[in-house]
Amino acid sequence: MSSKNQNKPPFHHNATSPSTTSTTTPSPSKNKCTAAEVSEEKGQKLGFEKMIGTPNNGRLRLAFSLVNGSQDLGPDSTPVSHAGSECGAIEFTREDVEALVSEKMKSKNKFNYKERCENMMEYIKRLRLCVRWFQELEGEYAFEQEKLRSALELTERRCYEMEMALKNKDEEMNLIILELRNSLASLQEQLVKEESEKKAAMDSLVKEKEARVSLERSKASLSEELDKVQAELDSANQRIASINDMYKLLQEYNSSLQIYNSKLQTDVTAAHETIKRGEKERLAAVENLHNLRGEHKSLQDQLTSSIASQDGVMKQKEALLNEVACLRMELHQIKDDRDQYQQQAQSLAVEASKYKELATNSSGLEEKCLSQGNQIQILHDQLAVAERKLQMSDTFALEKRKEFEGQKEIIKELHKCLEDAEFKLIEGEKLRKKLHNTILELKGNIRVFCRVRPQLADDSSSNHGKVFSYPTVMEYLDRSIDMTHNGQKHSFIFDKVFMPDVSQEEVFVEISQLVQSALDGYKVCIFAYGQTGSGKTYTMMGKPGLPDEKGLIPRSLEQIFQTTRALQHQGWRYEMQVSMLEIYNETIRDLLSTNRDSSRFENGVTGKQYMIKHDANGNTQVSDLTIVDVQSSREVSFLLDRAAQSRSVGRTQMNEQSSRSHFVFTMRITGVNESTEQQVQGVLNLIDLAGSERLTKSGSTGDRLKETQAINKSLSSLADVIFALAKKEDHVPFRNSKLTYLLQPCLGGDSKTLMFVNLSPEPSSAGESLCSLRFAARVNACEIGTPRRQLNIRTSNSRLSYG
Repeated sequence: MSSKNQNKPPFHHNATSPSTTSTTTPSPSKNKCTAAEVSEEKGQKLGFEKMIGTPNNGRLRLAFSLVNGSQDLGPDSTPVSHAGSECGAIEFTREDVEALVSEKMKSKNKFNYKERCENMMEYIKRLRLCVRWFQELEGEYAFEQEKLRSALELTERRCYEMEMALKNKDEEMNLIILELRNSLASLQEQLVKEESEKKAAMDSLVKEKEARVSLERSKASLSEELDKVQAELDSANQRIASINDMYKLLQEYNSSLQIYNSKLQTDVTAAHETIKRGEKERLAAVENLHNLRGEHKSLQDQLTSSIASQDGVMKQKEALLNEVACLRMELHQIKDDRDQYQQQAQSLAVEASKYKELATNSSGLEEKCLSQGNQIQILHDQLAVAERKLQMSDTFALEKRKEFEGQKEIIKELHKCLEDAEFKLIEGEKLRKKLHNTILELKGNIRVFCRVRPQLADDSSSNHGKVFSYPTVMEYLDRSIDMTHNGQKHSFIFDKVFMPDVSQEEVFVEISQLVQSALDGYKVCIFAYGQTGSGKTYTMMGKPGLPDEKGLIPRSLEQIFQTTRALQHQGWRYEMQVSMLEIYNETIRDLLSTNRDSSRFENGVTGKQYMIKHDANGNTQVSDLTIVDVQSSREVSFLLDRAAQSRSVGRTQMNEQSSRSHFVFTMRITGVNESTEQQVQGVLNLIDLAGSERLTKSGSTGDRLKETQAINKSLSSLADVIFALAKKEDHVPFRNSKLTYLLQPCLGGDSKTLMFVNLSPEPSSAGESLCSLRFAARVNACEIGTPRRQLNIRTSNSRLSYG
């Protein structure tokens, strides 16, 4: 026996043979193994995998049935039972049979016939077991062949019966074709008659159309003149407003200059008053000085005369003394003369004392005059200082005025730079949004915005902490949101994520370009999804009576009408049509119907039949739906208020005013450019879906229970559609609900679609919020195709389309 056969067991690669593995003479107890033991051992070692073969030495060991070319039994065939057979569940492969046939008896002693006999008996048992297995397999094949023959006969009988039925059907169809031909001939005769009648009616219709066209032209010319006058009036009002603003600014600047001028005038008047006072004091001092100088001169004259007289007296005294000295001897004779001279001397002494007093008085006057001269000099100096200060203040005022003018110019330049920077920033943001929208349009995905409503005062207080967090990584800034639920963190990435403190205006800025696409001729759909009480209606409608909290629908309408007025200068003329409906308990209700009582019986016997139909161009029509032509946002606001009063709203444990229906607002826009003769048709769908809710939390009973079941059913149908689109399945179940069938062009066509997923920050609603986020992620992954611009001409009998 070769080494290859020695390494390979006779039945399977994991079984050992006594004749090939034993190196010593086995004992009689070991050699006496029955066929049952062999089959049991083989059954334990052989598994289901051995039926199709196992790898051995780099090649596959196929089951014997596969080697012979037989097929596996089908799922409906009865498995062959091995109960009662000696083989049990043992199966043989080609290698097992070849090894068994090519096996040679081997023993250490040729003359040990007992051992050779025992080995031969064991080999014969295994051969018998293999033969029985082949016999049972042959029986199974015979049974299967008989079964296939009976199935073949049955199918032949069925084919014969089908052929006979087809022959009968052919005969019936031939009879039907003859009848249809006869009816076609009669219908053709009727058609000829109707065509003649139609020609006459068309002639009258052409005349009516000509008259109508002339009336429309006159109306259009009058409306154009009215629009031009209105535009001129608006431009004049804007100019007046700008002039008033400039006048106010100039008045404020003039008032500031007047205040500054009044301050300078008060300072100048005060300086002039001080100067006048100084002049008056100077004049008075000069007059006093002149008077004092005159008195001084007179006193000096008197003094000189008194000095001269005194000199004469002194000379006379000297002469007298000389005479006294000479005439001493004659003293007795002239005693009387001496006494007289003494009296004169005394009088002269008195006069001299008077002259001395006058001299002292003149020195005091001189000192006073000097002091007044000093005061006058000080006043002159102060006046010069005041004049210098006045000149300096004038130069300072001029410098400050020049500085003010320079600063004003700098401020103007800075304002211009700031305006340019803001304009560039706005233009850059618009360009970024436009490029982002273009990328998303090329991708064809449904855009998803996520918005978390703020915590309200009525919300239940919880100590579980915040449910949502917002990563600050620059790559995912304002695009990612993390949610913590049951200790696990879930991360999601969307096109935009709005935090609770974001205003309605900031939200609308992000979708303004999408709303603009409706004027450019695209189909646009924006819908809000989320659980009850998550802020869907607030996002779409806002709060009535609060201009700062207006929702997306009023802001979109204002932008559309403002843009249409701005585009009138470029030659564009637009017509708007509006319809509003709700889907309540899988029935359509017309919210603008004048007969509200009959509108409650939709799809019934007495009510209108609101049928949804899609044409080949992807447009949707709702029969018998009220369509209103609008020309201003006020008219649409009035219609929105009217629809809000007719909408189904109820109270649940989760929300005081819960929307119990899906609200669909549709505006069809038709634009014509008179200069380029370009025509566009756009559709704007704004949808407020009813909130998903759990019966255990909402506590709904009676009618509310039916409403909840209908809402959850339609939302689950929407989820089925999204899942089918995400998996790119051939069949998408749009017809499972009225909502999905109505939104079929938006979800599976050439529309620009955006979904708002609204979330509640309450920890008790974390489970529903996680479901909403997962659904939104699925929606964001859906590819619905590239949006297509509609350039079709609107016909006179065109109905409102939902895109």
